Amino acid sequence: MVAAATVLLLGYGTVVHVVQLVAADLAPYPALPGWLRGYFTGLTVLDPLAAVLLARARRSGVVLAVGVLVTDAAANAWANLVLDPSPGLTPGRVGTAVLTVLALGLVVAARPLWRHAEHDRDSGAAPDR
Repeated sequence: MVAAATVLLLGYGTVVHVVQLVAADLAPYPALPGWLRGYFTGLTVLDPLAAVLLARARRSGVVLAVGVLVTDAAANAWANLVLDPSPGLTPGRVGTAVLTVLALGLVVAARPLWRHAEHDRDSGAAPDR
């Protein structure tokens, strides 16, 4: 259930980042520093990769999904809490809060997901169960 929800969340993230890329003629987030623009643009590859690996019950998918969601929450926090000068509650800050809760939930669920997932095929080892 958690894996399926995370796959859907990563799929949603993929769509959001692709739409932002297309809508901005491949130059999204102009107000953000280059490193942050690069990270958000990179999510167009990392989100679907994590989703596919997690859907296939691969341990690398668990690691990548946790890494993507935790760093995405941190990057959004930086963009919306540090760089955005708007006062008070904004849609970006609400989204950051939601993403942070989801990332923390995945961190908590990572161990059971890890146990359920198989070793990646290239390791040649049997799964721990």
